Amino acid sequence: MEATVQSIFRAGFESYRQQHGLSADQTRAAHAIMQCQTQALGYEEWICFEDGHTEQQLHSCRHRSCPRCQGALTHDWLERTQARLLPCEHDHVIFTLPHELTALWQSNREWCADHLFKASAETLKELLEHERDLGAEVGLISALHTWGRTLSFHPHVHVLVTGGGLDGEQWRAVKNGYLLPVGVLKAKFRGKWLSGLNEAYAAGDMTLPPDWTTQHWTQVLRTIARKTWNVRIQGAYRHGDGVANDLARYLRGGPIKDHRLVSATPQRVTFRYRDHHDHAEKTMALSQAQFLSRVLWHVPVKGQHHVRYYGLYSAGANPKRQQVRDHFGVVEAVPCDTPPQPRRCPTCGRLLFHRVSVRRPISSLRNTAPANVPAPVQQGAQTVPIDPGAAGQKLGAVFFALPGAA
Repeated sequence: MEATVQSIFRAGFESYRQQHGLSADQTRAAHAIMQCQTQALGYEEWICFEDGHTEQQLHSCRHRSCPRCQGALTHDWLERTQARLLPCEHDHVIFTLPHELTALWQSNREWCADHLFKASAETLKELLEHERDLGAEVGLISALHTWGRTLSFHPHVHVLVTGGGLDGEQWRAVKNGYLLPVGVLKAKFRGKWLSGLNEAYAAGDMTLPPDWTTQHWTQVLRTIARKTWNVRIQGAYRHGDGVANDLARYLRGGPIKDHRLVSATPQRVTFRYRDHHDHAEKTMALSQAQFLSRVLWHVPVKGQHHVRYYGLYSAGANPKRQQVRDHFGVVEAVPCDTPPQPRRCPTCGRLLFHRVSVRRPISSLRNTAPANVPAPVQQGAQTVPIDPGAAGQKLGAVFFALPGAA
């Protein structure tokens, strides 16, 4: 068996699904991973009219959990984010939930993710807006991760924080490069999370795990209320580019990429990871079912954003960001919009012509016209629908682009 996430899912998912209860999000993610860049999703085809050379490009699934097809989307996000970053120092703050809340998260995935974003952002904003600490509005970029290096369940949020903020029209930098006392940060974050948790439970918005009783719920609350929660401040970084690069690697593609896989058989999957205790690279072996479980644990809820922007980095704060850039005498960076290079024939060097687009019913590309209605494929080209039955398989929409139709 090839050591790829796709191959492992193709080999073991059907038997795994029959033995485990899965959500619609998890099932959808598994099918996307298995069908990505295969004939199941359709393809685009180009031809050279000089020598008949043809090329096909298979469609991608574009699912956030798929490790095969996220390179371009990740690159675009990173370019947009780096263009938005303000020309000041940034701190990197990591908020982690106690492991006692793992079962509760699994039963309330959307609420827990939303509240982790909310509690961490409010903690930073309220403390830094206080005159004692900074007395200004800062910018935050928050990114949710739910996995550890061994694919274990480890929900935490990374927050990129500007090393200063706006007080009216005046820029204030953090004092002596010191963002906040970490002890105060931990206590306030814990208080905000527990307050929201109790309110949601009282309002009936919280679903307890199947094996939890009311007594168990009360005991968990007492335990985590006494603990010192894990909040770390890393920085200050001269600019936020480095942290943004780190975040980009984990935003899409699921908890593990193919390059970390060492071997895969129907019985065992082995992968590499770096131990954060001694920073040594090690390997871990899991059964195929365990590996599938750990990957599926981290499938995001459909429609939920895993990157959120607050304060100076929010969508409506463009005028404030411009004030900061004017203060530093810096012009706003513009993301580089590189046009796609035209395809050329490797034999004669002529431009290839986009001849056919095959879109299956489950394709990630939306069919904008029914299969029996012509739709444009290329400017200046006539499109003619093809009988799907002629291909001997169930297709979505197939269109030929005929030359000389301009």
